Amino acid sequence: MSTLSAELDLALDLARTAEAEILPRFRHVSVTEKPDGTEVTEADREAERVMREHLADARPDHAVLGEEFGESGPDDAHYRWVLDPVDGTAGFTIGVPLFGTLVALLADDEPVVGVIHFPAINETVYAARGEGCRFRTTDDEMTVTVDPVDALGDATVTSTALHSSDVTTAEGQIPYRLTDVVRQAGKFRFVTDCLQHALVARGRTHAAIDTLMRPWDVAALVPCVREAGGVAAPLDPTADDVVFGGSLVTASSDALLRAVRTRLQPTD
Repeated sequence: MSTLSAELDLALDLARTAEAEILPRFRHVSVTEKPDGTEVTEADREAERVMREHLADARPDHAVLGEEFGESGPDDAHYRWVLDPVDGTAGFTIGVPLFGTLVALLADDEPVVGVIHFPAINETVYAARGEGCRFRTTDDEMTVTVDPVDALGDATVTSTALHSSDVTTAEGQIPYRLTDVVRQAGKFRFVTDCLQHALVARGRTHAAIDTLMRPWDVAALVPCVREAGGVAAPLDPTADDVVFGGSLVTASSDALLRAVRTRLQPTD
């Protein structure tokens, strides 16, 4: 078994460990607001806590970055785990079962392992560098690949929300031209959070846009899409760090990614 195979197994275990804290609280959880205005629940905090405890035992020499408890571990660690226990907290709090648990491993800040787990519907998309992308359900497990499409007019494109777009832009946000993509895509749909990128990896859609992302939102998605044959990059064409780039577009081909990213760029 390769090193990354062992780390992927651990990542899958971490997602299941988080699920044990998340599902009993689903539809029965109170919501509080963090200083940045985003929502958080006891499920977010307890799931990340148990994942961190598991990592402290299994990989004490690795660093950890999580949405709820920040950074921990050795400053010079080669490996860093990135955790988002409930990706899609806003939907989770109103009973939408499409939230995900994201677990990633970075090697010198390069994402090499990713798990996108959907506890409420028992589906998982997961990958390790060089080992392909897999999709697991209750009844089946298979290798998945993207559906390669080059032209925006032939593509099914998704986004999570309208923030940081030409529809609505808060102070400090970039007004990406989402309406142009809506008009020119073959099909356009709104799809929640990490699910839209999992659908690209599975070949069900062709491109997914997130105009505002944090590292824990991004890290697990990138290995899955890339190992399925797709591409992932920040919306800013000058940014060279996909995990810490602040936004994300995934696509089934380089040509489609370029077309989407070019169309999104705000006019002067």
